[in-house]
Amino acid sequence: MEIVDFLFRWMHVLFGVVWVGMLYYFNFVQTEYFKQAEPEALADAKAKLAPRALGWFRWAAMLTLISGVILLVGVHHRSLMNDYIILGALLGILMFLNVWLVIWPNQKIVLGMVEGDAAVAAKKAALASRTNVLFSAPMLFCMLGSPHLGYVADYLLVAQGGGLGLIAALALTVLLQVNAIFGKLGPIASIRGVIHMSLALTAVFFLLLLFL
Repeated sequence: MEIVDFLFRWMHVLFGVVWVGMLYYFNFVQTEYFKQAEPEALADAKAKLAPRALGWFRWAAMLTLISGVILLVGVHHRSLMNDYIILGALLGILMFLNVWLVIWPNQKIVLGMVEGDAAVAAKKAALASRTNVLFSAPMLFCMLGSPHLGYVADYLLVAQGGGLGLIAALALTVLLQVNAIFGKLGPIASIRGVIHMSLALTAVFFLLLLFL
């Protein structure tokens, strides 16, 4: 039913707004505040503020994924898959995995909730979090582009086998995710850098899907 499909789309967007909003809060606001906060204020924020914010963050990611998978199954069932939704879904899934398998476990160490090397954990969490910011703009572009840009002359792009552009975009995504786990921050270390790189990655993906 159309109303059920619409409700899941609404929930997917709503949960996604909370998730990505918290992602931007951590990267653009909280991290910068932590660098300048007085010791007492920093300790209080780590004990009371950060755990609560991380709770909203990770569960919003979970609900976004669940609603997205339900929508994706419905889209696949109706044979409406296209290059944009495939790439957008991959970016979203990787962002979710970064939250639950990298950011949250390492943030628990940083916040003193579990034992571990806080310095090493902070670097791992920061790299995964910055990578999620990097992925956020192209992910949203692909999600919004799917119903508008994913169709050409009334047939699906994937009907042509996906195309070299999709393969190249997926390969680049995988390489960036590998860097998120084993690499370095590089140009995404600063707020300005990660914003610029995210917009640039969006442009690269669009051009790959458009011309290849």
